[in-house]
Amino acid sequence: MASVTIQAVRKNFGAVRVLHGVDIDIDDGSFTVLVGPSGCGKSTLLRMIAGLEEISGGEIRIGERRVNDLPPKERDIAMVFQNYALYPHMTVGKNMAFSLMLAKQSQAVIEEKVSRAAEILALTPLLDRYPRQLSGGQRQRVAMGRAIVRDPQVFLYDEPLSNLDAKLRVAMRSELKELHQRLTTTSIYVTHDQIEAMTMGDKIVVMRDGRIEQTGSPLDLYDHPENQFVAGFIGSPAMNFLPGTLRRRSDDATVELTDGTQLAAPRLSAGVDGQPVVFGTRPEHLTLADAGGIAARVVLIEPTGMDTFVACRHGGVELSAVFRERHDFAPGRTVHLVPDLQRSHLFDAASGKRLAA
Repeated sequence: MASVTIQAVRKNFGAVRVLHGVDIDIDDGSFTVLVGPSGCGKSTLLRMIAGLEEISGGEIRIGERRVNDLPPKERDIAMVFQNYALYPHMTVGKNMAFSLMLAKQSQAVIEEKVSRAAEILALTPLLDRYPRQLSGGQRQRVAMGRAIVRDPQVFLYDEPLSNLDAKLRVAMRSELKELHQRLTTTSIYVTHDQIEAMTMGDKIVVMRDGRIEQTGSPLDLYDHPENQFVAGFIGSPAMNFLPGTLRRRSDDATVELTDGTQLAAPRLSAGVDGQPVVFGTRPEHLTLADAGGIAARVVLIEPTGMDTFVACRHGGVELSAVFRERHDFAPGRTVHLVPDLQRSHLFDAASGKRLAA
């Protein structure tokens, strides 16, 4: 096992800069998730750690070794790809053993490592099958088994669950997390799915346009987003954003929305009188009231059994609310939504930065 240190790493494709001086410290034995929208540079960064892409600037260290110029086979990493990359003409056992055979390991060592990995991943009954005879989840486990037998210092996962159906993805998330807890090998996982990031990562690195927006634990990012992008990206359904103007009178602070609605400012908010702001509140932090709050017209109701999701509109702004109680609102009805000021946020409209005292 080893830590991974990424210092001022840049990547250019010709005149196009993809990564703009990225700094990340990944602890030994941790499960770190790189998350962000498509094109943000997360997969490119992972491939640079693996040695599959050249580094335009900066430094990457695995443990104490600077690996900028090392080929992939000398970095002691194992990578699990989105498309599994299994050899169709080889059995499961031979797919898992292939890297060990290339390394000229003895037959006894190969059998021992393949048997151990197969047992961990419940693949023992499938060792003689071919990839075409396996389900998507089984193929993904074979790809992970092929990585495990190498006993690397670092596992790299490049959106490994994106080809699976929704139910299987949930099951595989649990399997991957349990596998990490058993092996305690440093893992770096790339995904655009923030639910995967929240449920799997010890540390999440949120990226956008080749830069890091925020790094922290899942609940740190959820409860204390540093800017409007992170607040909107982390959490499902996404946070609601209402543009307005901050009004301060002595110790009293309110937010005047564009239609004149007055809301008390979130607790411990910074900002000056007259500043254009965005009021942020999560759907699950809204409660119903008979009057006051945010008057919104119901557009759509989606009962899920456990919760009721309500899509609303306040002026020209879309709002979402999630209630644990069951409601049977008719579309077109006006409801009054009151935000929890302890868990709401205020953002500067120009920079998107959270205004925290």
